[in-house]
Parts: sequence; C-alpha cells; structure tokens
Amino acid sequence: MKKRGLILLLILIHSAAFAQEDYFSSNSTISVTYKINPNFFLNAEGNLRAYEDFSVPDYYEMKASGGYNLSEYHKLSVGFGKNGYYENELFDKREFQVWLQDAIELKSGKYTFENRLRAEKSWFYEPVIKKYSDRIRLRYRLNISVPLTAETVKGGALSANVYDEVFFITNRSPSLARNVIYGGLKYQLDENLAVASGYHFQREFARKGNVNYHMLYFAILISIDGSGNKTASSGKTD
Repeated sequence: MKKRGLILLLILIHSAAFAQEDYFSSNSTISVTYKINPNFFLNAEGNLRAYEDFSVPDYYEMKASGGYNLSEYHKLSVGFGKNGYYENELFDKREFQVWLQDAIELKSGKYTFENRLRAEKSWFYEPVIKKYSDRIRLRYRLNISVPLTAETVKGGALSANVYDEVFFITNRSPSLARNVIYGGLKYQLDENLAVASGYHFQREFARKGNVNYHMLYFAILISIDGSGNKTASSGKTD
C-alpha cells in the first residue's frame, strides 16, 4: 500500500508540474519606421492578437519609440505604449508602458545576429475590480536573419528570420514569466515595404500551470527614409 501511495503521489506531482493549456492563436502587426537622418529614427507600431480564439482579438498594443544609432550595428532607443486586455469579449485591463532598449548586431557572412535587451516599467488598471498594479520586466532576445534569394535584403528578396526571447519579472515569482520562439519568412517588395509571416510560439509560465499559444504571425513593415540614404526595412518589429 505504501508503495502504491508513493507511486500515486509521484504521478500527481508530475501532472501538476507539467500541467498546461494550449491555444491556436493569431498575431498581426503593422510597423512604420521613419529614418530622420543617419543617426536618429522613429517607430510606430500597432499589434492585434487573438490569444484564446484565433478569430476573436482579445489584446492590442499601440507603441511609439525613438532611437539613436551609436554605430552601424549598435542602437539605443526609448519608447512608450498603451495596451488593452479583454476577457470574454469585455474590456478587462489596460496597461501603460515605458521602456529603454539596447540592440547590438553582429555580422557573419550573410547572417545577422541581433542581441536585444529591454527594460520595461508598466502600470495596470483593471476597471471591473478597480485595481491598480505595476510591473518591472526585463527582456532578452537573440534574433538571427539571413537573405535567401540575394546577397542582401533588397527589393524582390526573400529572407528568413528566427529568434528566441525570454521575459523576466523582478517583482513576482517565478521570475521567468515568458518564452517566445519565432520562425518565419519576409519578402521585401521594395525599399519601403515588406511583409512577413511565420509561426510564433509563446509560453506563459505560472505556478498553477503553463499556457502555450501557437500563433500564426503576419506583419506589414513600412520603412521611410528621410535622410536621403535609401535602405530596405529591417524586417524586425519593435
């Protein structure tokens, strides 16, 4: 009996440790980048996601940022955003967010390796229960991109992009809150416009069990160069 009880206990512990939910979701983005001069740039982005039902959006983001190129491969930027959350098609929570970001690119042949670190501060309000809260979050992303049909990303070129990003929250436990993995393709129509699509996997970590979102991702990427130095859009959203 003791042995059976021990086996049952181990099964229950294993089930609890690996309990998780899976959803088929969607993620759509439009991003506009304006290059003021060789050093300064602006970015605006809108994002709409349907987490629990592929066809019913339940989250949105509106973001704006400005950045400075310390060098050709090193960029600093600051930004802010307003996000909204829905539950059962009713507005549930709003978020105001500010961040500081540092991104460094390394080149190896046709491959580009981007290391991105972002520190965020968010303030939340839940109108139904009239609750205020805040969050400090750190994010690190390793992004790898490579042109497939040309030596560089230019009009008519197809490129591939993969990345892994981890999210840490400093004022909660567990501190590892999210992991995002993406793999997809980008087609550069011309120097100003590109489209991208791929698979976006998002895992939310929680004590009560992990939640997995399997997302179909689609993005429209617009790049406007006001500096006189025409270059194609990077293909990476903010």
